[in-house]
Amino acid sequence: MTPSPDPEAATPSLYEKQRIIYPQRVKGLFRKLKWAIVAVLLGLYYLIPWIRWDRGPDAPSQAVLVDIQGGRLYFFGGEIWPQEVYYLTGLLIIGAIGLFLVTAIAGRVWCGFTCPQTVWTDLFLYVERLIEGDRNRRMKLDKGPLTLNKAVKKIVKHVAWLVIAALTGGAWIWYFNDAFTVTRDLFTGRASLTIYGFVGLFTGTTYLLAGWAREQVCMYMCPWPRFQGAMFDEDSLIVTYETWRGEPRGKHRKSTEADELGDCIDCNLCVNVCPMGIDIRDGQQMECIGCALCVDACNDVMDRMDYPRGLITYDSISNQVAREKGQEKHFRLLRPRTAVYMAILLVVIGVMAFSMATRKSLEINIQRDRSPLFVTLSDGSIRNGYTYKILNMIREDRTFILSVHGLEKAKISVIGLQKNWSDAVVLPVKADRVGTFRVFVRAPRQSLSGRSSEVDFRLIEKAKNQETDQETLFYGPRK
Repeated sequence: MTPSPDPEAATPSLYEKQRIIYPQRVKGLFRKLKWAIVAVLLGLYYLIPWIRWDRGPDAPSQAVLVDIQGGRLYFFGGEIWPQEVYYLTGLLIIGAIGLFLVTAIAGRVWCGFTCPQTVWTDLFLYVERLIEGDRNRRMKLDKGPLTLNKAVKKIVKHVAWLVIAALTGGAWIWYFNDAFTVTRDLFTGRASLTIYGFVGLFTGTTYLLAGWAREQVCMYMCPWPRFQGAMFDEDSLIVTYETWRGEPRGKHRKSTEADELGDCIDCNLCVNVCPMGIDIRDGQQMECIGCALCVDACNDVMDRMDYPRGLITYDSISNQVAREKGQEKHFRLLRPRTAVYMAILLVVIGVMAFSMATRKSLEINIQRDRSPLFVTLSDGSIRNGYTYKILNMIREDRTFILSVHGLEKAKISVIGLQKNWSDAVVLPVKADRVGTFRVFVRAPRQSLSGRSSEVDFRLIEKAKNQETDQETLFYGPRK
């Protein structure tokens, strides 16, 4: 009797087991370029919070700071208030359109050279290679039994990773607190649990993502590879393999005549150096981050074989097709796709620049009392209450004169500044502060035109004699 098949054994696995990738060390133009970019980006990341910027007394002196408690975002001479969040929206739009444009021109250069995941993974791989050796040594070490030498190397590597991760988490905290103060507090134990918690969080995530997850982040966690292909066209520069020149691939020596073989000697070096572990000779793949390390590896092999460089190179599909046909074709920067991205980018930048140039240094907000809508005083007059806010967005103390218009014989009073009713009241506002005032307006009942009447608050700055009017409603009883 034939045994029934095991249903669990027949069911295919829906999850692929992680394949450990051991990228091999490579030298070349793109590897040098990547190290230069890593040095610049990490240098900026760790240096910027220490740059000082004099904003006057009682103001943060850190050039770049996200002040959560004070409700400000400082960037050198610029200052963004909470109600100006649209500036951040504009910056995000510029960043997104800029990324679309760069991708349409040069493929996934962001992923391969400047993405934080790539930068820190490169750094972690460098430490791993420094301690455990290059590709073959690391593979042999992992396959071998646990010895004292192996244990020491693994412990040293992970300690080094944790140190880098801790420096990463600590540096991120600098952008939200004064760098000098928070660093001193961290090492003296005076920092809050929140600070220590965020340092631990960013340390853990950096250690996990750059040390353990690595290519898994790019393959499964990051959404960009899923739709970045929509930004490409036939003229986008991407990492390509000249199939028409390299195939059929095969092993042959420099001194051997191999007319039937292409230039690719099937050394697999392009696969060994790839941080994603893919074979670019199989064509375009979602996993390719465009780091071009395979270009450096292949060019080195071509040099040793006295073959022309560029078997694997940064090129466009249209150029590849043209060269296969023996035609010459050049890179086209300006084309419909890039022109649209450039136009959108220029429009957004122009709107942002105009908005910044015409930005006001004063904003007014009026909130009328809703409960009660009005109060009838002993003399029969009607009183309304308002919360009047003045946002002084410059670092100078300012004095204003507030009056009310639109209602006949209307008077004004401000709690804490003036007890008696008058035609106008002086309002002082500190530098870079929000002045909040409790304002009452009183008017004779016969001055009202109905259930509600329009009233105009007029604010005049004494030093500049500038006038700002703000309309609101004054409520009274039904006639």
